[in-house]
Amino acid sequence: MAAVEGDPGTTAAALPERLLVSILSVGAVVGPYLLRGLDDNRLTSWSWVFGGRNPAPLLALAALAALAAHALARAFPARRVEAVLFLCAYGVGACFWSEPEPIVDAARYFIQAKHLELYGPVHFLGEWGREIPAWTDLPLVPFLYGIVLRLSGESRLALQGFTTLLFAGTAVLTCRIGRSLRDEETGFAAGAFLLAMPYLLTQVPLALVDVPTMFFLTLALHASLHALDRGGARAILLAGGAVFLALLSKYSAWLLLTVVPVAALAVGSGGRKRRLAVAAGIALVAAALLALAVSPRIDVYARQARLLLGYQAPGLRRWGESFLSTFLFQVHPLVAAAAVASAWLAARRRDARWLAAAWPVLLLLVLGVRRIRYLVPAFPMLALLAAYGLRAIPARETRRVALACAVLSSLAVALYGYLPFLRGTSAANLKDAGAYLDLLPEGRVEVMTVQGDEPEVNPAVSVPILDLFTAKRLVYREEPVRHPAGRHAEESPLRFTWELGVPAWYAAAPAEGTAAIAVISNGDEPLPLRVEQRLEGFSLERTFDAGDHTFQYAPRVRVYRLRAAPSAAAGAGGG
Repeated sequence: MAAVEGDPGTTAAALPERLLVSILSVGAVVGPYLLRGLDDNRLTSWSWVFGGRNPAPLLALAALAALAAHALARAFPARRVEAVLFLCAYGVGACFWSEPEPIVDAARYFIQAKHLELYGPVHFLGEWGREIPAWTDLPLVPFLYGIVLRLSGESRLALQGFTTLLFAGTAVLTCRIGRSLRDEETGFAAGAFLLAMPYLLTQVPLALVDVPTMFFLTLALHASLHALDRGGARAILLAGGAVFLALLSKYSAWLLLTVVPVAALAVGSGGRKRRLAVAAGIALVAAALLALAVSPRIDVYARQARLLLGYQAPGLRRWGESFLSTFLFQVHPLVAAAAVASAWLAARRRDARWLAAAWPVLLLLVLGVRRIRYLVPAFPMLALLAAYGLRAIPARETRRVALACAVLSSLAVALYGYLPFLRGTSAANLKDAGAYLDLLPEGRVEVMTVQGDEPEVNPAVSVPILDLFTAKRLVYREEPVRHPAGRHAEESPLRFTWELGVPAWYAAAPAEGTAAIAVISNGDEPLPLRVEQRLEGFSLERTFDAGDHTFQYAPRVRVYRLRAAPSAAAGAGGG
């Protein structure tokens, strides 16, 4: 990216600009709060997060963030920038480890990973898509999760530490890409802008595939840019390997990886023919590795392709959120504004290198992909655009204040608003119930589920999520359920919950003498006769029913124990 003329650095003349940036920073919180009814995000809508809360603390935090930004701007690191970014990103991600798992897709990935934990990598690779349900998922991320669980003894904390490591690594890779495309300042700003995306911060500790896919996509772009610049067989092989890993992360990454040939046209040393030859080499290496991985399971991937084309792709038009929600509420408004400014700067200077960062974002916008979870892998590229657009502000000190304002005010929104909201949702009932079960003396807990009259979600999907939060052996005897029928059921984003099935390690019939039973229902649904009969001789020990019906599925957990069983450990928490 071409240099922007005129960088006066820190000057007294820039003081009015910095004060204006501070005012706008507060406005970037006040405005979304006043317009919160327009936020249609499906997880952290401002209308849910701040709807019934006193706005005064939020506004005070926004003002404090604007003031603190001036001090933070003077402390920007001049050395070891990547280490600072890594530590800051990891520390921020760790702040969200107390979240529950609010997205039921986590059940799929946990089941897949637990297959590897219990039976080993060879079994995982041999049974992927057969005994191990694959749905529309790819194997790399569940494989890595399974390795973590196998090494840690099935610790959710270890899993969160791993995903946070990938997030922090993404910040470093984003910094390196920004530095290679422009300079050190742009690289640091790009890495830091990842902390100015409140929605992204909530995704870091979750057992999903979006944050790992973001890491592998960013790694693929970084490795490809390095190969385009340096050339050589080793660099091409490494870049091809990185692209292969991204291809095995998530199908949506395949579309975004078209950035590699685009980058070859705009970035790198030597002539265009040489760069295209390097890109072709990267593609051949990645394609060869992909063919080796896919060919033993071609029937599985063909079935997934049909499901993607017939169900997933049309579904994205029905399940999406507005771009207004994503770029005004879920991402700091400065990020979106600076990204737009980057297009103006690039056009003004005829800077073709801008396309290397812009292509994935533009592609998603042009195709109208509105589901924010599908945008997450492209967030590092959005951060790169914002870092470049920030150069529209002439004074370096003002740019630093603007960046610090965006990061600090986003942290205020995420930590004061999003985190307490998610911890107070019904999804936390499974987390709290798991912690309570760990305090009981019984080594095994029977789980029963209650299906409502018009269910959107198969309640059995909560069993593996509960398992993620407890060290107890869970036993679940699947009961006959009424599958929803009709077009609505076929098109539902929660359709997979009815097709997931119960893994063998849950399906074993409970042995006689079970002393603890957990009953999971959607809200306060009454217990059917079969459950009441099974609970004869048991007494209700604890009910976990926090939260409301903000989401379609609001799991409630009731824990029962034999009346003769010893009482649970004192001081146990619960609702």
